Amino acid sequence: MNYEAIVIGVSSGGMSAMKVLFAGLPSTFATPIIIVQHINARSDSQWIELLNQKSPLPIKEADEKEKIERGIIYIAPPNYHLLVEKDKTFSLTIDERVNFARPAIDVLFETAAEAYTNKLVGVILTGANNDGTNGMKVIKKYGGVTIAQDPETAESSYMPASAIAAVEMDYILSLEKITELLVKKYNQ
Repeated sequence: MNYEAIVIGVSSGGMSAMKVLFAGLPSTFATPIIIVQHINARSDSQWIELLNQKSPLPIKEADEKEKIERGIIYIAPPNYHLLVEKDKTFSLTIDERVNFARPAIDVLFETAAEAYTNKLVGVILTGANNDGTNGMKVIKKYGGVTIAQDPETAESSYMPASAIAAVEMDYILSLEKITELLVKKYNQ
């Protein structure tokens, strides 16, 4: 199976989690990674610059109508929902908050599942609410792969625990093991 994209949802504790995750990826990692991190609506891009220092792959904010390319890590811009269209481009909206968040993980996961169907990998990491749980259900419904950070290893266990309680996960792993799995099985 050729997987076409990896979506990651992360909230509180996310900066530390992403540093660990990205540091373990090789510079040859090709599958595009698309991330929603809950951030302040007025956040600047300085935190993305910090992550770029830890990542062998380029990290950038997703742009409206941008074509999703291999070998890039995309992050939802502050105060916009990030959607994946059927033609594998991004849309940004300022629709109502979902789970008190914009960007919301569920919005990304649900639209990516519809676009990529069974060629999508969904990853839920540390966080303090249940955003991402419904999105993981949709990824599972379309036959995609579901991965949760082991709540015991998460800075904030609520988000992965919520997803695990609602969805039969394919994998429940520590951050380091998630990176190893992505490199081994989902680097297309």
